[in-house]
Amino acid sequence: MNNAQVLSKPISTSSITKPIELYIFIDPLCKKAVKMQTMLRKLQIEYDHYFTWRFVLSTELASLNSLTRRTKGCMTGTELDITHPALPSIAIKAAELQGKRAQSRYLLKLQEHALLQTKDVTSYAALIDIAKEINLDVDEFMNDFGSKEAARAFQCDLHITREMEVNEVPSIVFFNECIEDEGLKVSGVYTYEVYVQILHEMMDGNITCQPLPTFDELFKRFHTLTTLDVAEIYSITEQEAERELKKRMLQQKLERLSNDDITLWRKK
Repeated sequence: MNNAQVLSKPISTSSITKPIELYIFIDPLCKKAVKMQTMLRKLQIEYDHYFTWRFVLSTELASLNSLTRRTKGCMTGTELDITHPALPSIAIKAAELQGKRAQSRYLLKLQEHALLQTKDVTSYAALIDIAKEINLDVDEFMNDFGSKEAARAFQCDLHITREMEVNEVPSIVFFNECIEDEGLKVSGVYTYEVYVQILHEMMDGNITCQPLPTFDELFKRFHTLTTLDVAEIYSITEQEAERELKKRMLQQKLERLSNDDITLWRKK
């Protein structure tokens, strides 16, 4: 791996109770972000007792001020709907104002619709529907969507991306709890073992792996997974994973969602 770089840690207002913090830079609609998500899920399952994480949205976009005015127009009824490539990122930041878990649920549902092509996720109306699907406070979400706070939060992510000179997404920057120490930036997507090795080195080799969950436990934690997710998590082939998933579909535990490009499995 030769695409790594040391960086200074940005000032954070959150208190870190775990020794490692990950800054995960993604474009939410990039297919590579889905591949990164697969790796992150396994890392969370086995090692999340050592790290916290935050997503940093890193799609370079312009004219946020004019977009905010147009979004407010949607809410007042002067426009029925608009589409814009910035809208998904602003929607994710609006969801984040209801909490980190709300942001994570919203991002995953948005990516699900993008992968299955069941909604145009650059559409304002579709993004409101996604908030309803995951039971956010929709009135609050709509107000936040057109607010300066959501736009500023997105602009802050873009600022962090530039400040850390992240030129490729997805990327991850690893920091330890000592603010004086430099972080390690890993640009692009690598095998799972690379990220585990980084954790080992940052913890001086003193880490233990948590046991893998059962299938039922896995789908309680992550309600929707791809076949590849399951294969990677259990270190089996996609064919073996699909056989196990089909068994649970026949048992009415899972439902299958698919198109020509991807298959998702969702907890019933």
